Amino acid sequence: MRAAVLYSVNEPFQVEEVELARPGQGEVRVQLKASGVCHSDLSIQRGVLPMPPPRIIGHEGAGVVKEVGSGVTSVAPGDHVILSWMYPCGHCSECGRGRPAHCAQALGVVFGGGALDGGTRFKVRGQDMPHWVGSFAEETVVPEVACIKIRDDAPLDKACLVGCGVMTGVGAVWNTAKVQPGETVAVFGAGGVGLNAIQAAAIAGAEKIVAVDLLASKLELAREFGATHTVDASKSDPEGEIRGLTNGRGVDWAFEVIGAPKVIATAFSCLARGGNVVVVGVPPFGSEVTLPGFAFPMEEKGVIGSYYGTPRFHYDMPRIIDMYMAGRLKLDQLVTKTFPLADINQALDALDKGAVARGVIVY
Repeated sequence: MRAAVLYSVNEPFQVEEVELARPGQGEVRVQLKASGVCHSDLSIQRGVLPMPPPRIIGHEGAGVVKEVGSGVTSVAPGDHVILSWMYPCGHCSECGRGRPAHCAQALGVVFGGGALDGGTRFKVRGQDMPHWVGSFAEETVVPEVACIKIRDDAPLDKACLVGCGVMTGVGAVWNTAKVQPGETVAVFGAGGVGLNAIQAAAIAGAEKIVAVDLLASKLELAREFGATHTVDASKSDPEGEIRGLTNGRGVDWAFEVIGAPKVIATAFSCLARGGNVVVVGVPPFGSEVTLPGFAFPMEEKGVIGSYYGTPRFHYDMPRIIDMYMAGRLKLDQLVTKTFPLADINQALDALDKGAVARGVIVY
């Protein structure tokens, strides 16, 4: 079987023949059918996220269960699954509070070797190779908790996007912010995650949804996903435009999905009194954001983080798929182009240049 291996930061992926261990206790082997190419993958390649190579990555995957290890009860061979890139333990205090995204174990495994025991499951040229989910491989082994069973009639080349970009954007609006009908929203960044925040706000009944981006093509797509207004930040001042659209008031919710400290500050400046910025994008490690302190107590403005859309994996992901199959949520329109695994570097280049909303590796 083949996988795309990242050997060094800022170097292309190498598609190699690899070996994969059989699933151990509590593990599942999945035959991948598709994997989205996410900006987090690009950030790992560039060393922005602390997940040093060599490593097999890819985390926005969907496929069919091929084999299960001992003790696995929630999925069986033949089941269709979305892969979650977090592996919550299910029994710590945060999981018990219904906040699996805050599970300390899950965070540690993300930046470790990809297995709950800290070991590796892949070998490349006879050497152990850590992985993070491993959807840039034809098959992978993950913990049972990472397999979210979905209906068999959902197309897996679309369902894979729910594993990260869709869950992150939709969840930020529905779970983190809990946007209410009639509220006003601005979304800074109309890429894969931003488009999902936009469509989630539209489904939630937001009155005005302002998409902000630098590319006209992305703003055009944002309208298709439910934006009522768009702002080209390369030509206009977002704060002035947004206040003009809201009679000087500003928006109740601003979602920053880029991970740029300056854009977070701009989003904060666009808030109404009592409004909140939801930071979805991941700023570079060690970066800082400067905000006016006066606005916190005197205007009750706030800043909230949203990690993976504050997900409840086994509830949210199948529900999103059901809404898509019912025609109430867009997934088809997110897929700009599909690629074979051999073209993984072209797929990342297209993402970097803003040429795609989402590129998808299809096996």
